Amino acid sequence: MEYRTASFFIIGTELTCGIIADKHGKLMGEELTNRGYKVLETILVPDDADISAILAHVMKSSDVVLVTGGLGPTADDMTRRVFAEAAGVPLVRNEEAWKTLLERIGERAYGANESQIMIPEGFEIMPNPNGTAPGFCGFIHRDGRDIFCAAMPGPPREMTPMFMNYVLPKLAALRGTDFVPREEYSVFEIPEAKLEELTEEVTRPGLVWGTRFQDFKISLYLSGGSAEDRRAAMADLRKTAGHGLIADGNRESVDIFIEALKSKGGSVATAESVTGGLLAKLLTDRAGASGWFRAGLVTYTDEAKASILGVDRAILKEKGAVSPECAAAMAEGALKVSGADFAMSSTGFAGPTGDDIGLVYFGFASKEAPTQSVGIHVLSTTRIQARHRMATAAFVLAAAYLSGARLLDTVSDWKYI
Repeated sequence: MEYRTASFFIIGTELTCGIIADKHGKLMGEELTNRGYKVLETILVPDDADISAILAHVMKSSDVVLVTGGLGPTADDMTRRVFAEAAGVPLVRNEEAWKTLLERIGERAYGANESQIMIPEGFEIMPNPNGTAPGFCGFIHRDGRDIFCAAMPGPPREMTPMFMNYVLPKLAALRGTDFVPREEYSVFEIPEAKLEELTEEVTRPGLVWGTRFQDFKISLYLSGGSAEDRRAAMADLRKTAGHGLIADGNRESVDIFIEALKSKGGSVATAESVTGGLLAKLLTDRAGASGWFRAGLVTYTDEAKASILGVDRAILKEKGAVSPECAAAMAEGALKVSGADFAMSSTGFAGPTGDDIGLVYFGFASKEAPTQSVGIHVLSTTRIQARHRMATAAFVLAAAYLSGARLLDTVSDWKYI
């Protein structure tokens, strides 16, 4: 059988009521279209819809059916049961999924949450490292055809990596698709429009670029051409973008920093003003943070900077709280107060009103290296966006600092942030 047509249905009352906009259909549609599929339908349905009828409808014409949502522990999450009935198989307990769920949420795994590890017999589990409900995929035989079906959770932070890392490779293996292997990169700080311009400048004949905007980065995809042309284009793009702003694969700047920190065997503390605790939040989102995260201090006022971190009041009076001198003193204060091996600080203006919106200074202090501070301007339209971009830059610079880089040289290469 050849696989050439696809349909999606996306479950969520928030979507059908217009509370939130659907992004899953756009993501899946773009990715499958680029791989030679003809997308027939994208259907939004509320949580209480009769999805068995919708599944039967789309299977009449589609070789691939992808579903998001309806995999939770509540009574209206019926996706797994409907798929099992359509395949004519029972739901069976997946022990691998149960072990993962038990490790993740402990005793809360018992009871209603156990329904999340029931999978249609013969289907393959798709792990969900960002949530409790795993996805699953397999084939449903209908009218002489083996239709590929995949069910994924609804939250974007769970669905997107599952779709990209598990579903797309499965689809690539199906006969009849025009799948083109591609390489993925993570781009930090550079605005999407500028990134498009830069890729156009370095492209070679036959290369195809694609981007996907995310909260803390842009995912950049490259395919086509020869391996030599792809390598040369990326080398040119890295040189143009600036040091540390493009990473191989699906990466976050916080993880790049954590890897650098672990390689040193040290611990970290944060002293934050403009980022308001976001640096500490992103660090402690990572499993195992208790092994290397020492403390997070949000010192928003001048008085807090002086009394908690020991910033010299003369610096605050003469140079100001938003200055390289203050950022350096904040990092040194956090290093002393926390007892960590390394400390980083942020102070700046998030806007949206006032002078120098987007200006931020970072400080980096260590028991093993001289303190450094450096300032940049980030482009943003909201306080949230400004803080996201500031946090991203902080981790890129922190990793560079740990490697022994001179940060003033590093940011001097950042022409397009």
